[in-house]
Amino acid sequence: MVSEGRTTTADPAEELAARLRAVQELSGLGVRALARDSGLSSSSLSRYLAGQTVPPWPAVIALCRLVKRDPRPLRPVWERASNPLPAPPRSSRQVHFPPRNDLPRDTPDFTGRTADLAAVLGAVEDHRIVAIDGMAGVGKTCLAVHAAHRLASDYPDAQLYVDLHGFTDGREPLGADPALRSLLTALDVPSERVPLEGVEQLAACWRAELARRRAVVVIDNVADAEHVRPLLPGAGDSAVLITSRNRLVGLDEVPPVSLDVLSPEESAELLRRASGEAVGPDAGAGTGTGTGTNAGRLARDPESAAEVARLCGNLPLALRLAGARLRHRPGWTVGILIERMADGTDEFDTALAMSVRQLDRAQARLFRLLGLLPGSSFDEYLAAALADIPLRTARAMLEDLLDAHLVQQPSADRYRMHDLVHQHARRASEQQDSDADRARALERLLDYYVTAAAAADAAMPFLAPSRGRDSRFPLSPRAGQSPIAVPEFATKHAAFAWYATEYGNLVGAFEAAIAIGADAHACELPRVMRAFFARRCGTTHLNVLFERSLAAAERLADPVRLAEVHSDLGFARYNAGRMAEAAAEYEAAASLMSQGTDAQSLLQQAELVMRRAYLRWDEGLVDEPLDLFHQAEKLYADADCAPGVAHARAYEAWALLQLGRREEAADLARAALAMAVPNPDPAWPPALAARITLGVAIAPDHPEEAADHLHQALILAREDGHTHNEAWCLNCLGVAQRHMGRYEEALASHEQAFALLEELFEEHWKIHFLDSYAETCRQAGRPDQALALHREALDLARSLGNRQKEALAREGIAAVSGDVSPALPTDPSQ
Repeated sequence: MVSEGRTTTADPAEELAARLRAVQELSGLGVRALARDSGLSSSSLSRYLAGQTVPPWPAVIALCRLVKRDPRPLRPVWERASNPLPAPPRSSRQVHFPPRNDLPRDTPDFTGRTADLAAVLGAVEDHRIVAIDGMAGVGKTCLAVHAAHRLASDYPDAQLYVDLHGFTDGREPLGADPALRSLLTALDVPSERVPLEGVEQLAACWRAELARRRAVVVIDNVADAEHVRPLLPGAGDSAVLITSRNRLVGLDEVPPVSLDVLSPEESAELLRRASGEAVGPDAGAGTGTGTGTNAGRLARDPESAAEVARLCGNLPLALRLAGARLRHRPGWTVGILIERMADGTDEFDTALAMSVRQLDRAQARLFRLLGLLPGSSFDEYLAAALADIPLRTARAMLEDLLDAHLVQQPSADRYRMHDLVHQHARRASEQQDSDADRARALERLLDYYVTAAAAADAAMPFLAPSRGRDSRFPLSPRAGQSPIAVPEFATKHAAFAWYATEYGNLVGAFEAAIAIGADAHACELPRVMRAFFARRCGTTHLNVLFERSLAAAERLADPVRLAEVHSDLGFARYNAGRMAEAAAEYEAAASLMSQGTDAQSLLQQAELVMRRAYLRWDEGLVDEPLDLFHQAEKLYADADCAPGVAHARAYEAWALLQLGRREEAADLARAALAMAVPNPDPAWPPALAARITLGVAIAPDHPEEAADHLHQALILAREDGHTHNEAWCLNCLGVAQRHMGRYEEALASHEQAFALLEELFEEHWKIHFLDSYAETCRQAGRPDQALALHREALDLARSLGNRQKEALAREGIAAVSGDVSPALPTDPSQ
């Protein structure tokens, strides 16, 4: 043994240092020789011997082995000195939202389709799924949405809608991968539960989520059976309504409902409703619910009304367009309407061209430009940017287009275009607008999405705080011009909701940027989307976006952009668990990054240093991440970025605590909490990291204050809806309660933390919690449970390649079993 006696000091770290100096005396070696023979760095060994840093347990073992002494007597003092803290999360889960209702607005003049509606509802009752097919404009979506609204009360967990764009002109159909990720996002499924890659895995996750809910889902515009097959439900009570222009003959298990055009009677009724005439016993009396003077025109001239229906081909969409012309033209007769419709080439164009001709020049221009949109829905901000007009003007024009049935309004602040209307607008733009005008409009669209997404990103403090938390250093886009207006995001939840709504459009904008060679926009869009992607869309797609963004940056030959994309791609690789690739990207970023002293250069350097610190920690190192956190803090300070300083200090404090330097960790955590940060969010992750670090650091000496800090952190995490942070708080609370000797409470806290991880299917996260939970079990007199947890940690550490956690797990196993020698690593770096 090293010593039969025991030196008692006020500070366990000083006691451990004294015992290690006794080891050095026994060896008869100087610091450099001792470091060489034990496999340690001389600078680290100097800090260990001086009591400045608590060594990892494998280093203690290596030193004792060198002098042929048993290290077990040092274990208790090392435990008191090291006080290990589980690693804080790198990311956090966004707040839980109430059940989602994405259904477009139900059609107020829904007419006829009694038998078809009964068939749809019957198929849902018997099979939980139905496929509605029919020609373009026949009313498939209208019927599906109407049926879904009828079913909504029976399916309270969610009412979802997704457009697969199987027949949208100028756009590739939406694939299964992005469609499933969008639907899982709408169900508020944590990104950590969503598979990283593979359509089959995503489909299995989707089926599992539907199986435990009662949700109704409308899947619109399906190209064929294979297009929709991955989105079909499995077991459970959820219902799915599919629409397609084609009969989905490959889905034998899905009952079809095929729509024909409306009957003459139904067409006449819908035309009267759309024109504002009364329908019912008083329809022929000349009174109506519309403008008054136009009421009764169709009823007084049934033959002309029948001719209008014939010219519309009895198609619901064309009938609504024709009726809207009468409604807003009280001076017209039905005969004038027929004359205006006679110029059309087919049933739909007959009605649509007549409606478009009623627009003034500015309205018609906006209508044509809307045909350039890559997404399925839009708002007034995008319309204003696209046409380069004031927001108020765009709002008024959209209302005019809505009245003309040229756009639809699925919700109070969103608009969409029917596929046929979108196709018509796109063709009209190609024919009437110059290539230069269309290119400028598309550039304005990309400018808008980059700027709006940057504003939303600034309101979401999930990653490095320098990205918008300090108003002097927002993530300012460097592509294009600022649009006339962008939405304002009062809270991070509002920003997140905007991202969730605009997800498909943002991806469509990125694809458009790639297609037209807008490389600057292709570089910017993934940067301003990364916070949302990290929370909801998984890492696979984000890796793909940054890979393509890297190619765009290489074409631009801009070292600054290229460095940023390498860094971002590295972080995406890191979050996907591709550590070696992440390190390579970080090296590439470092070689390109400016070493300038201006604020922006310093912020870029600081962000990269923080990311390298996370990576090095996950590789099982301790000293190097501490140095990197300190380096990042200095860079943030030189840039005069207070949020960044607080961010780096919080994680530096955490690293100090890992090394057993409790007092320094507590002081630094207090300093991070005391910093004046612009618009502070109490649940901002660095603030939580500092509060939790402080709570665990002072737990042995100031238990009540520690408990207060940890309970405050737990309340904030729960209020914010971040399940990762809640689990982290609970596990750290268990560590602190163990130090207080409150073992039953500590066990309960650990168990709650692990219950949350099980809910999230977060196997890899357990590596940060298992050893502390096991140690609590050991001290609480549960050796069998402790041994099982340490063995689980060993297996997980091996699979993740985390050498430090593997060594700790081996030591834990040895401590519980009472046999150190077989488990001792021969090299502390292994």
